[in-house]
Amino acid sequence: MSHLPSLKGKQVIKALNKTGFVERRTTGSHCVLRHQNGKIVVVPLHGSKDIKRGTLFNIIKQAGLKVEEFVELLK
Repeated sequence: MSHLPSLKGKQVIKALNKTGFVERRTTGSHCVLRHQNGKIVVVPLHGSKDIKRGTLFNIIKQAGLKVEEFVELLK
């Protein structure tokens, strides 16, 4: 399994945008993204704090991606 770097919410959103996810709304400190195929992913935006590793794994899983695919999107 690939190593996941520490990421901020904005970095995760940028990577998911490359796969076709679009920001639908931001409520409080959470951004909701939706894909054309109907998948919905919620990304926490807590300023300068990094997203916890378990939360990041769940976001990747909800997006229907593998960890390796997600890491490639960060490049």
